[in-house]
Amino acid sequence: MNAETRNWVAIGDLEDIPPEGARVVKTAHGCVAVFRTIDDQVYALDDRCPHKGGPLSQGIVHGTSVTCPLHNWVFDLATGLAKGADEGAVPVTAAKVEEGKVLLAADDLARRSG
Repeated sequence: MNAETRNWVAIGDLEDIPPEGARVVKTAHGCVAVFRTIDDQVYALDDRCPHKGGPLSQGIVHGTSVTCPLHNWVFDLATGLAKGADEGAVPVTAAKVEEGKVLLAADDLARRSG
């Protein structure tokens, strides 16, 4: 779906997320981790590593990747795919920043299943 035709929901201010950090958004179908890179890009992934269920929001953000705090699996923030020898993926929710507000794609959130 084209980003301009999507419905977006504001979840807070960019400044509420520390650079190279994350915040968690709770939904009816689980939690979404919203990440901020050092250059103020935002990404959103399910907050659960597919390996052992680790909370990705507590992982280490480096560049456009996050490392799971439990077993060091590394995920690409843009695609949700595990990097390196690990296999797996985390569902991605489209995210953007407008006028200092972090927005998530409402249709992606609605498609999530618990």
